[in-house]
Amino acid sequence: MRMVLFVLAAGMVIALSVWAYQENYRTQAMIGETERLQREIGESRARLAVLKAEWAYLNRPDRLRDLTEINYNDLQLLPLRPEQFGQVQQVTYPSTEAPITFENAVEVSSQDAKP
Repeated sequence: MRMVLFVLAAGMVIALSVWAYQENYRTQAMIGETERLQREIGESRARLAVLKAEWAYLNRPDRLRDLTEINYNDLQLLPLRPEQFGQVQQVTYPSTEAPITFENAVEVSSQDAKP
């Protein structure tokens, strides 16, 4: 009886060690994947910072003003003036009334249609 218990205990120890070994490798793989994703996120943030800097450089007011002057014959853009902008009070907001409902509406479905 003792021998059976020793064999059973040894089998459980071996099974648990195999399980722990596999979990260790899965954990290491996930850590590697996480580090790769963190690197990729960092690279993407760096690219985004460069793109934002380029966008700010290309949208400089003096550069845009020069472009409008150069291309005036083609685009006929005029400089912005303060009186061209509206007031906050002039902004119309969507109404809070109930939506329009239709009476005697006919439902159309192609569920039972024959080809």
